[in-house]
Amino acid sequence: MDNGKYYLSSSPHFSFGGSTQKIMLGVLIALMPEVIAGVVFFGVRALILVLVSVLGAVIFEALFQKITNQKIIVKNLSACVTGVMLALVCSPTTPVWMILLGDLVAIVVAKGLFGGLGSNVFNPALTGRAVLLISFPSALGASWIEPKINSNAVMNMDAVSSATPLTAIKNGAFEVSSSTYFDFFIGNKAGCIGETSVLLILLSFIFLLVVKIIDWRAPLSMVATVVLGTFLASIKNGFDFALSQSIFSVLTGGLMFGAVFMVTDYATTPVTHKGRLIFGFGCGLITFLIRQFGGYPEGVMFSILIMNSIAPFLNNFNDRIYGYGKKGNRRPNVDKISMEFDIKNATKVKDSGEAK
Repeated sequence: MDNGKYYLSSSPHFSFGGSTQKIMLGVLIALMPEVIAGVVFFGVRALILVLVSVLGAVIFEALFQKITNQKIIVKNLSACVTGVMLALVCSPTTPVWMILLGDLVAIVVAKGLFGGLGSNVFNPALTGRAVLLISFPSALGASWIEPKINSNAVMNMDAVSSATPLTAIKNGAFEVSSSTYFDFFIGNKAGCIGETSVLLILLSFIFLLVVKIIDWRAPLSMVATVVLGTFLASIKNGFDFALSQSIFSVLTGGLMFGAVFMVTDYATTPVTHKGRLIFGFGCGLITFLIRQFGGYPEGVMFSILIMNSIAPFLNNFNDRIYGYGKKGNRRPNVDKISMEFDIKNATKVKDSGEAK
C-alpha cells in the first residue's frame, strides 16, 4: 500500500539504483537494434506497427489513469516499452487494429487492473499477444513474411509468404544448407518482427548487462535448459543431429528475445538470485516441452506467462540473509535491516534499526 511517504510491500526487499524512467529508457535503447532490423528485414510496415503500438499504449495508459483518478505518469516510459515489445513479438502482417487491441489488453487488463506498474502479475506485452493469438490464431500466426535483405522487401509487404523455421522443423520440412546458420544468426528468416536477429539480441543483452539493468541468471538458465533438453531429446538420432537441433533451438523462434527482454522484467519475475535461476529453468523446460510435444511450434510466450504466476512463490528461495549463517543461525549483535524495493521509484531504502 501507498501511505504517501513509503511504498509498502511484502518481503523480500531490494534496492536498485536509478529511476524507473532511466531503466525504461535503457530498455528502449536496447530494443532499437531489433526495431531497425525489423524494418530492414520486413519493410516499413514493421516500423508503422511499432509506432502505432507505442502510441496506443501511451494513450490507453493515460486514459486509464485519468478515468481512475490516478496521477498520469506516462513519462516514466513504461508504456512505451510495453508498446515496442508487443509490436516486436507480433508478425509483420498483423493488422493495425489488432495491435491496438493488444495494447488495450496489455495496458488496461494486464497492468492497470492489477494496480499499475510493479503490481502486475503477468508480463503485459506477452499477455496482450497471448490474447491475440488465442482469439485470432489464423491472423496472427498463419501468415509470415520471408525477409530478403537485398530485395524490395523494405517497401513491399507483399513478399513471399513463408512458414517460420520452427514450424518447418516441427513438420519435418526443413533442410540445412551451408548458409542456414549464418542467415538465422543475423536474422534473415521468417518470424516475429523483433525475434529474428540473434546477433542484435546478443548485443542488446551485453548492453543491458553492462549498464546493470538486467541480471544474467534467468536468461542463461532459460536458454541452457532449452538447449540441453533439445540435445538430449535428439541424441538418439546421432550426435551431429542433436548438436544441429540444439543450435537451431537458439537461432529460431522467440527464445533469445524472450530470455533477454521478458524473463528479466522486474515486476513479473523473481528478485532473488536463486529464484531467478529457478524461474529461468522453468521457462526453459516448459518452452522445450511445448516445442517438442505441444500443438504450438513455439512455447516461449506460454512458458513465461505460466512462470509469472509462481514468481512470487519463487522469491521464497532467498539468498542467505545478512546476519545469518549458512544454516540459518542468527549471528549475535547484528541489527535487522529492511531494504525497500519500490518499482515505481526504484530508489527507496530504509533501515528499521531494530537491534537485538
